[in-house]
Amino acid sequence: MPDHALLGPWIRRFLVEHLTMERNLSANTRASYRDMLTQLLPYVARHVGRPIDRLTIADLTPAVIRTFLADLEGARQCSVATRNQRLAGIHTLVRFIGESCPEHVEWCAQIRMIPFKKMTQVGVSYLDKREMDALLAAPDRSSPQGRRDYALLLFLYNSGARASEACTVQDHRRRLACPFRAHSQ
Repeated sequence: MPDHALLGPWIRRFLVEHLTMERNLSANTRASYRDMLTQLLPYVARHVGRPIDRLTIADLTPAVIRTFLADLEGARQCSVATRNQRLAGIHTLVRFIGESCPEHVEWCAQIRMIPFKKMTQVGVSYLDKREMDALLAAPDRSSPQGRRDYALLLFLYNSGARASEACTVQDHRRRLACPFRAHSQ
């Protein structure tokens, strides 16, 4: 019979079965949960003085989680948003354990009572016409690199694309040119 008190098997089931098979989360989301555990588990192991593979669910107390979150903000200089993201991952893990194993429901409820911190919402700022004109005037359009920079800035401005989206744009002229060449021959 499996030992429901050990944390290791729950972590494996959470990462491999729950996040991947049951919830079908993206690779980036799963990596975020993994990163949270990569930070949390060594912290808890140091705090309780036990190797990571011997950690139990009882070692993951609300007090330890609160000190972990405080350490993220203090020693690691993480933002409130990062702290809240880590806490959301912890809440998801403990909810999974609580739903799968009824004897841990009370423990789950205690940890899920740890609140998220409020943070100020940064407003999305936009460039006004004068600022955009100044930005478009900056590249030296007499050089090839300047023309490229100007074209890229103009493309981003007119399309509203993110920089990451602009990086994935491909040159499709060759595919489009082939059918036209067939007609001109």
